[in-house]
Amino acid sequence: QVQLVESGGGLVQTGGSLRLSCAASGRSFSRDVMGWFRQAPGKEREFVTAITRSGGTTRNGDSVKGRFTISRDNAKNTVYLQMNSLKPEDTAVYYCAASSFRSYPSSHPNEYDYWGQGTQVTVSS
Repeated sequence: QVQLVESGGGLVQTGGSLRLSCAASGRSFSRDVMGWFRQAPGKEREFVTAITRSGGTTRNGDSVKGRFTISRDNAKNTVYLQMNSLKPEDTAVYYCAASSFRSYPSSHPNEYDYWGQGTQVTVSS
Protein backbone atom coordinates (compact mmCIF):
# COMPACT_ATOMS: atom_id res chain seq x y z
CA GLN A 1 0.00 0.00 0.00
CA VAL A 2 1.19 3.50 -0.87
CA GLN A 3 -0.05 6.78 0.54
CA LEU A 4 0.53 9.89 -1.55
CA VAL A 5 0.12 13.45 -0.29
CA GLU A 6 0.42 16.42 -2.65
CA SER A 7 1.28 19.94 -1.59
CA GLY A 8 2.33 23.24 -3.13
CA GLY A 9 -0.78 24.19 -5.04
CA GLY A 10 -2.23 27.68 -4.97
CA LEU A 11 -3.09 30.80 -6.92
CA VAL A 12 -0.55 32.27 -9.34
CA GLN A 13 -0.65 34.83 -12.11
CA THR A 14 -0.14 34.00 -15.78
CA GLY A 15 3.54 33.50 -16.49
CA GLY A 16 4.32 32.57 -12.91
CA SER A 17 5.74 29.39 -11.42
CA LEU A 18 4.78 26.82 -8.83
CA ARG A 19 6.42 23.67 -7.54
CA LEU A 20 4.25 20.80 -6.43
CA SER A 21 5.49 18.07 -4.14
CA CYS A 22 4.16 14.57 -3.58
CA ALA A 23 5.32 12.73 -0.50
CA ALA A 24 4.98 8.96 -0.54
CA SER A 25 4.84 6.52 2.33
CA GLY A 26 3.94 2.93 2.98
CA ARG A 27 6.30 0.98 0.74
CA SER A 28 9.51 1.38 -1.17
CA PHE A 29 9.02 4.54 -3.19
CA SER A 30 11.90 3.78 -5.52
CA ARG A 31 10.04 0.75 -6.90
CA ASP A 32 7.25 2.85 -8.43
CA VAL A 33 6.91 4.81 -11.62
CA MET A 34 5.47 8.18 -10.63
CA GLY A 35 3.19 10.43 -12.59
CA TRP A 36 1.28 13.69 -12.42
CA PHE A 37 -2.19 14.10 -13.87
CA ARG A 38 -4.63 16.98 -13.76
CA GLN A 39 -8.36 17.44 -14.04
CA ALA A 40 -10.20 20.65 -14.77
CA PRO A 41 -13.94 21.06 -14.06
CA GLY A 42 -16.02 19.25 -16.65
CA LYS A 43 -13.01 17.65 -18.31
CA GLU A 44 -11.41 14.23 -18.24
CA ARG A 45 -8.27 13.52 -16.26
CA GLU A 46 -5.26 14.56 -18.36
CA PHE A 47 -1.73 13.19 -18.33
CA VAL A 48 0.87 15.80 -17.38
CA THR A 49 4.16 14.01 -16.90
CA ALA A 50 5.77 10.85 -15.52
CA ILE A 51 9.16 9.55 -14.43
CA THR A 52 10.80 6.16 -14.17
CA ARG A 53 11.92 4.56 -10.92
CA SER A 54 15.48 5.78 -11.20
CA GLY A 55 14.51 9.18 -12.54
CA GLY A 56 16.48 8.56 -15.70
CA THR A 57 13.57 8.87 -18.12
CA THR A 58 10.67 11.27 -18.16
CA ARG A 59 7.69 11.78 -20.41
CA ASN A 60 5.62 14.94 -20.79
CA GLY A 61 2.20 15.62 -22.15
CA ASP A 62 2.06 17.81 -25.25
CA SER A 63 0.39 20.70 -23.45
CA VAL A 64 3.21 21.10 -20.92
CA LYS A 65 6.33 20.35 -22.93
CA GLY A 66 9.04 22.91 -22.37
CA ARG A 67 7.26 24.35 -19.32
CA PHE A 68 6.86 21.60 -16.73
CA THR A 69 9.55 19.35 -15.29
CA ILE A 70 9.16 16.26 -13.14
CA SER A 71 11.87 15.05 -10.80
CA ARG A 72 12.17 12.71 -7.85
CA ASP A 73 14.27 12.25 -4.76
CA ASN A 74 14.13 8.60 -3.75
CA ALA A 75 15.97 9.30 -0.52
CA LYS A 76 13.15 11.65 0.50
CA ASN A 77 10.34 9.55 -1.01
CA THR A 78 9.19 12.62 -2.88
CA VAL A 79 8.36 13.51 -6.47
CA TYR A 80 8.22 17.09 -7.67
CA LEU A 81 6.50 18.99 -10.46
CA GLN A 82 8.13 22.29 -11.39
CA MET A 83 5.67 24.37 -13.37
CA ASN A 84 6.90 27.44 -15.23
CA SER A 85 5.26 29.89 -17.65
CA LEU A 86 1.86 28.98 -16.26
CA LYS A 87 -1.24 29.70 -18.32
CA PRO A 88 -4.91 29.99 -17.31
CA GLU A 89 -5.56 26.68 -19.09
CA ASP A 90 -3.24 24.99 -16.58
CA THR A 91 -5.88 25.59 -13.91
CA ALA A 92 -6.91 22.21 -12.51
CA VAL A 93 -6.64 19.83 -9.61
CA TYR A 94 -3.26 18.13 -9.87
CA TYR A 95 -2.91 14.52 -8.79
CA CYS A 96 0.17 12.50 -8.01
CA ALA A 97 0.03 8.82 -8.93
CA ALA A 98 2.19 5.72 -8.47
CA SER A 99 2.41 2.65 -10.65
CA SER A 100 3.68 -0.47 -8.93
CA PHE A 101 3.56 -2.63 -12.06
CA ARG A 102 4.87 -0.48 -14.93
CA SER A 103 8.53 0.15 -15.67
CA TYR A 104 7.99 2.96 -18.17
CA PRO A 105 6.46 6.43 -17.63
CA SER A 106 2.93 5.64 -18.74
CA SER A 107 0.45 8.32 -19.78
CA HIS A 108 -2.61 6.15 -19.04
CA PRO A 109 -4.38 6.74 -15.71
CA ASN A 110 -5.50 3.11 -15.51
CA GLU A 111 -1.87 2.02 -15.32
CA TYR A 112 -1.46 3.75 -11.97
CA ASP A 113 -2.76 1.99 -8.89
CA TYR A 114 -2.21 4.62 -6.17
CA TRP A 115 -3.42 8.22 -6.18
CA GLY A 116 -3.14 11.24 -3.96
CA GLN A 117 -6.05 13.44 -2.95
CA GLY A 118 -5.07 16.25 -5.32
CA THR A 119 -4.00 19.86 -4.95
CA GLN A 120 -5.65 22.83 -6.63
CA VAL A 121 -3.67 25.03 -9.00
CA THR A 122 -5.34 28.21 -10.21
CA VAL A 123 -3.73 30.49 -12.78
CA SER A 124 -5.27 33.93 -13.06
CA SER A 125 -5.24 35.90 -16.30
